[in-house]
Amino acid sequence: MEKKLYECKICSKAFSLSGVFKRHLLSHTKERPHVCEVCKKGFILRHHLLEHLLTHTKEKAHVCIFCNKAFTLKRDLKRHLLCHTKEKPHCCDFCTKAFSQRPDLKKHLLTHTKEKPYACDLCSKAFSQKGDLEKHLLTHGKEKPHACDLCSKAFSNRSNLRRHLLIHTKETPHACDICSKAFSDKSNLNRHLLIHEKVKLACL
Repeated sequence: MEKKLYECKICSKAFSLSGVFKRHLLSHTKERPHVCEVCKKGFILRHHLLEHLLTHTKEKAHVCIFCNKAFTLKRDLKRHLLCHTKEKPHCCDFCTKAFSQRPDLKKHLLTHTKEKPYACDLCSKAFSQKGDLEKHLLTHGKEKPHACDLCSKAFSNRSNLRRHLLIHTKETPHACDICSKAFSDKSNLNRHLLIHEKVKLACL
């Protein structure tokens, strides 16, 4: 086993090769020594710059054998091929879910770690998914595109409209297992269950 003589003082990562260690240090300093002459974008590694230059030349040398779609970068072709093979190589360590692309796995992992990187600038609420934040932002604005056909009420998202419609249909799909009382809204059922919980604790 190779000795790792070069240790990063910032993140404690260790490396056996000096060149690899120096490259790693650039990730902390944000220094990008390899700069594109066309758009001035900088890169830590030279081969990343060379890959980037292809986006300016519009050269697409990597062609899909199934649908003839062409790509500038080989990694983009590899990612695209998963659409045809239905292969899902990116597996979640916490559950059985698998994904064809790494960004989708990363997004999914947030549901396990409870990390909520998407925060609302208008209130203190935070979300693990960007889509959920976008949905939430509508509640602050005046935008309520989902209107009820039976009354004048309007809602910022479709799920709230669906919940509201149960009031008109008198449908109560959420039933209590303890007393059989039913509710149109799941949150009302959850509130109701607290009553049973309090009674249970009082009897102990």
